[in-house]
Amino acid sequence: MWKINEDFSFVKQGIQFVLLSMILLIAIGLGSDKFYGIFGENNYVTIHLMMEMLITVVTMSISIQTWLITPYILSNRVLYVGALFLTISLLEMAHALSYKGMPFFITESTPYASTWFYMFCRLLLSIGFIIIFFIKEKEIKSIYRWFIYSLPFLIITGCFVVIYAPTPILPPLLIESEGPTVLKNTLQYIAVAIHLVIMVLLLKNFKKAPKIVFLLFGSSIYLIMSDFLYTIYQDVYDIKNFIGHIFELGASYLLFRAIYFSSIEKPFQQLIDTQKHLEKSREKMHFMAYHNEITNLPNERFLMETLKKDLYISKSQKAILAIGIERITAIKTSLGSTYADQMIGLIAQRLKNILPEKHLLCMLREDYFVVYIDEVSNTHQLKQLSQQLQVAMEESFQIQHFSLNSQLNIGIALFPTDSSREEELIRFALYAMHEAQKTPTRLRFYESSISKETTERLLLENDLHDALANQELFLEYQPQLDLRTGQIKSVEALVRWQHPKKGWISPGVFIPIAEESGLIIPIGQWILETACQQVKRWEAAGLPPIKVAVNLSLGQLFQQNSVEIIQNVLEKTQLKPKYLQLEITESMTINIDHMTTILHKLKALGVTIAVDDFGTGYSSLSYLKDFPIDCLKIDRSFVQKIQSNSTDKALVDMILSMAKHLQLKVVAEGIEEIEQLSYLVASQCDTIQGFLLSKPVSPRTFQENYVTLHNDAKYILDSISASKVQGERTLQT
Repeated sequence: MWKINEDFSFVKQGIQFVLLSMILLIAIGLGSDKFYGIFGENNYVTIHLMMEMLITVVTMSISIQTWLITPYILSNRVLYVGALFLTISLLEMAHALSYKGMPFFITESTPYASTWFYMFCRLLLSIGFIIIFFIKEKEIKSIYRWFIYSLPFLIITGCFVVIYAPTPILPPLLIESEGPTVLKNTLQYIAVAIHLVIMVLLLKNFKKAPKIVFLLFGSSIYLIMSDFLYTIYQDVYDIKNFIGHIFELGASYLLFRAIYFSSIEKPFQQLIDTQKHLEKSREKMHFMAYHNEITNLPNERFLMETLKKDLYISKSQKAILAIGIERITAIKTSLGSTYADQMIGLIAQRLKNILPEKHLLCMLREDYFVVYIDEVSNTHQLKQLSQQLQVAMEESFQIQHFSLNSQLNIGIALFPTDSSREEELIRFALYAMHEAQKTPTRLRFYESSISKETTERLLLENDLHDALANQELFLEYQPQLDLRTGQIKSVEALVRWQHPKKGWISPGVFIPIAEESGLIIPIGQWILETACQQVKRWEAAGLPPIKVAVNLSLGQLFQQNSVEIIQNVLEKTQLKPKYLQLEITESMTINIDHMTTILHKLKALGVTIAVDDFGTGYSSLSYLKDFPIDCLKIDRSFVQKIQSNSTDKALVDMILSMAKHLQLKVVAEGIEEIEQLSYLVASQCDTIQGFLLSKPVSPRTFQENYVTLHNDAKYILDSISASKVQGERTLQT
């Protein structure tokens, strides 16, 4: 705003400057003879005195102004400018007092003394300005202003000594009835030349201080005009002399405006602007304190203050809807905060488009919203509204080249039915929101039984944050038996958690928590690196090369640098890529385009890729031809009922047949009975793992029992072969 006003003042002052100059120059152009002595010969001394008094007042004002501000600004340039204009004001007074026609001043008034005082003044102004321009600005002590301001009196004293010497030292500058001498005109033009240089320097610095340069530039033009008129006038009665004084007065005024603006007006305006900026900053800080920076929605502080004011006005039923965003944490940890923030913003916009204006929509933390409804007629109304919000999320969110989907988990707490306290009401709605993800509708009203389960889950999530740092997590390895060779050539790495107080925590409990909270990213990387290091340790201990299978989470795969991370782990542990198998779940294959790109990059590293829990997912089998897959793992749920359930048996046969035609390896999980193993051997399954062979064991146990495991496996396979031979003989008999 200040910049616009400043530019507007330039235009206004520029127009005034041009109009005044044109009027004065027209007056000269119409004929100076017509205006010769127009004010009356007896009045010219008075008119000249008035003009000089005005010039002296302006120059003295500049000097006083700079004297007063130097204790606060402490700039050497400002101090020199003040001293310069003090000198000029003293010379102007001497010029006025010694002007022809004035009373006796030291000697009888003559053009000699008056013109020399003027010429000293004029030359000092130009030379002083250009010297100050090239002086490097620096801070000085306030005490120096007394010394600097004493110099003008020394200079004026020197001028008096030279001009009023008993014998004239200087030649005359003005001859009566003839006008200015060549010397006066030469000195005048020297002053003009110096000012032209000053004008060029000013233009080069226009962008730094446009208004100050504008005023100084106008002052220079006025001074040059006055110099020109002072070189062509004949005597004091010539109109050119009078107009020259007007230009000189105008130049002094513009100089005063420039210095006033730079030293007082501009700092004052900057102070006002600073105050306005502070006010806006306070408003912005207040807004930021009560609003979420991603969505600009009211935040938790705003919600709490609103509830404290509005919740108890009446006993009518009110509701808090806690809305959780499915997979937002995984998106943030895998794709980055930029994608997650954009998605949150788009979700917030969809919610605002559906919710009535009377409902308060707030953004709490980073992954859930809260809606406050201050009047609820019945719960059916809340269900309908929740379903509308969920339906709005069915359309994908297009963020750059990703098409992302999300669902809403909605928990509802009622006032005063569930609680009559605002903090408790929000907490209960959040509890219900966490439980809602377990229901098909993803909608749950708060019940008292939820509190205990949710509290335990939240406490467990809090403990999981420290589990990795406290070395509470460890890996066990379940051997995998190659049925064709009878050798154990691979293992699956399985993470375990030994809680310091709660004991052993099932992976089925803490893995979902890790995935929802985003902790699966650091935990997954630790599992990968630890498993690769263990394979190298076994190799160093004399075991044959072992391939290790490691499960990858969706969050790990969607990390922008997931391929680089795996490559770095292989390089760090010096494990050959062929001894690492990465396992993905079938449910990860929904986004085929993105997964195809990532898996091909991983395949290029030399690792093998397996689909875990095959047959339990819900995506199209078309990914089998698009993905660079090496192995299918048959889920234990099919294998365990292979003897009793014809459907499961048919599915296993189908998977084995399909894998054979696609040239894929098959690993059957959960083998616990010899009959199951016998069937898989007969069906030409490649590899098995399960309790029949070995439960997951520690690295040390696996190393120490490696030979025993082989002997046990050989015994089992031999017994199956013997049973098969015996059966064939029985049939023949």
